Amino acid sequence: GYTGPYPGQPNYGAPPAAPAAAPPALKRLDPDSIPSPVMVHHTFSHTSLVDFSRNASPRYIRCTAYSIPCNSDMAKQSQVPLAAVIKPLAPLPPDETPPYLVDHGESGPIRCNRCKAYMCPYMQFIEGGRRFQCGFCSCVTEVPPHYFQHLDHTGKRVDCYDRPELSMGSYEFTATVDYCKNNKIPQPPAFIFLIDVSYNAVKNGMVGIICQELKTLLDYLPRENPDMESNIRVGFVTYNKVLHFYNVKASLAQPQMMVVSDVADMFVPLLDGFLVNVSESRVVIESLLDQIPEMFADTRETESVFGPVIQAGLEALKAADCAGKLFVFHSSLPIAEAPGKLKNREDKKLVGTDKEKSLFQPQVSFYNTLAKECVAQGCCVDLFLFPNQYVDVATLGVVPTSTGGSIYKYTYFQERFLNDLRRDVQKQVGFDALMRVRTSTGIRATDFFGSFYMSNTTDVELAGLDCDKTVTVEFRHDDKLSEETGALMQCAVLYTSCSGQRRLRIHNMAVNCCSQLADLYRNCETDTIINFFAKYAYRSVLGSPIKNVRDSLVNQCAQILACYRKNCASPSSAGQCFCHILQLQCMKLLPVYLNCMLKSDVLQPGADVSLDDRAYLRQLVSTLDVSESHVFFYPRLLPLQKLDVMSMSLPVAVRNSEERLSRGGVYLLENGLNIFLWVGVNAQQELLQNIFGTPAFGQIDPNMTSLPALDNPFSKRLREIIESFRAQRSRYMKLMVVKPEDKLELIFKHFLVEDKSNNGGASYVDFLCHMHKEIRQLLS
Repeated sequence: GYTGPYPGQPNYGAPPAAPAAAPPALKRLDPDSIPSPVMVHHTFSHTSLVDFSRNASPRYIRCTAYSIPCNSDMAKQSQVPLAAVIKPLAPLPPDETPPYLVDHGESGPIRCNRCKAYMCPYMQFIEGGRRFQCGFCSCVTEVPPHYFQHLDHTGKRVDCYDRPELSMGSYEFTATVDYCKNNKIPQPPAFIFLIDVSYNAVKNGMVGIICQELKTLLDYLPRENPDMESNIRVGFVTYNKVLHFYNVKASLAQPQMMVVSDVADMFVPLLDGFLVNVSESRVVIESLLDQIPEMFADTRETESVFGPVIQAGLEALKAADCAGKLFVFHSSLPIAEAPGKLKNREDKKLVGTDKEKSLFQPQVSFYNTLAKECVAQGCCVDLFLFPNQYVDVATLGVVPTSTGGSIYKYTYFQERFLNDLRRDVQKQVGFDALMRVRTSTGIRATDFFGSFYMSNTTDVELAGLDCDKTVTVEFRHDDKLSEETGALMQCAVLYTSCSGQRRLRIHNMAVNCCSQLADLYRNCETDTIINFFAKYAYRSVLGSPIKNVRDSLVNQCAQILACYRKNCASPSSAGQCFCHILQLQCMKLLPVYLNCMLKSDVLQPGADVSLDDRAYLRQLVSTLDVSESHVFFYPRLLPLQKLDVMSMSLPVAVRNSEERLSRGGVYLLENGLNIFLWVGVNAQQELLQNIFGTPAFGQIDPNMTSLPALDNPFSKRLREIIESFRAQRSRYMKLMVVKPEDKLELIFKHFLVEDKSNNGGASYVDFLCHMHKEIRQLLS
């Protein structure tokens, strides 16, 4: 069981004492007296509530509340969302054991007869161990003879601790042939690389960089066992207005190209020699990757297709009867005559109007239909975009976000792209995945957020599920719950591993139930609530004007705080401005996080934010885990002048406000997508010498993207910190050096989220005053 710190979770200490005198007028509110994410240490504070020996680690499941209301009236009154953020294949640090694999042979995993929940620590064995009662639906099921075991004096099976499924929160089962599609043992998956070779893609250097990098990367395809070769097969396609397929069969002296120019009716012109084993065809593949940049070096073809490219990969996987992943490298709006052709609809005049929502919706339905076909085949799509103008990310992103894939978008791409591609090709991924969340009687899963497809109301279908993806599940009451029994949830994910083995990964979570609002509020987790609100709001912009989405967020948060104020706050703070917010342990950071979310580019765009960037961020946030959404909305800002090289701990973070920056300091800001190094004009010479190798502020190169490897403890420790931050994130964070008055400083200031922003976003102090008025209104 996991007992370490809960990643990214503030541990709220005792509330500040309520002042004896009347509080100052609102306009003189002291910023130092209001709650801040940096005043507290980041450790999990609910260890008393969650028994991690029988529950999934918080790396896999985070809940908005660890004590949920016994009935729907109380849930409605509190307005606290009941949800879980689930990351089924979350990566683990080297010192944590991955889930054990349990093989029950031909009979398969033991399940409840009625609700089909899988065997877990919350099943109760009865009648001397001959039957078990389901913790989810209470149905009694016969124990198969081969699984029988005697019970001890406490009613537990004597082999309880020898079996992961009886004693642990997370484990895997080997799935039998009944769990395979069409009852057929799956083939190992395939990776297909589809490279845009139109004029833009060749001119900006993308084609050459990709081909060069793939030669190395093919040695790092994911594998179950590090000592064995990966059995993932690979294939290659290039395209502009037409598609070029390559035969890279091991017996060939040279790769062969086959052109499909009828893109309206896509087919794969060769079967034998298209998908190959890397080690067998290595020489031919390398020859191809050397030739592609030369073949298209003088191209004048500016138009490209996109829909037929995905169709081609899909058809190839169908022909090979396997699941797999398409890596599509694309650079421009697909305006060529072909299925899925798009037009430029970038219209800034719609921003701020009721029609703005149309800009987030796909402009044609073609890609929705294509996505559905991809999911049926287990064809996951990862899209790498290199646009120099509008490409309609809202539409091109439909297939990746429906198949469990990822979208990457680059302007200046080399360093970030190469690191992202390396990680993307190597990371653990499951294919043809089906996820279902079962709950105990009284609550049920009603809504889901993330990158997936759903053909019914219960099954989350993912053509691919990688170690970075989360699925967020909202729960509602359909009956009363009891404080004695609590509530259970079980997430079961059926998937095909990289080696082609069908598996079931199970995560269990038991939470308390409460009849007092104070217990609910005490056991909420703000970071997870904000993660849920962001996903809910970012999905809502598809159907509602952004103003309405913003207003409803403010209203719901005001209701959460007003309900607390009315039912849980001490009477002494009755007329006092902010005391009830300060008293509220787990929720006191809700206003600061909410304000950060309202100022995000999706909900309040600045003049310089493109529609593509907004669509990209909207889709990105839908799959973020809790620790990533935490720094995305409230970046981490560290004063490097306080870094102690003798200690492994980080300097205490400072608040995200310009007034916290000292002209004599150097600060590191991380937001999950970028790392900024802000250098004050009066920074100490020794500090500059240690970091940049020069004592002069004027000699620091603002264009550097990596720090020099200097032979001093400070340089070494700082570079270690930057690498450790990068390792924690699913996207490579580019380093940017910022000097005051520099053009980059405007971008940097955008992330000082406690300040008033250029796009009209309120400062934290002003927003707190606004929330206070809203709460007063609800209470009057």
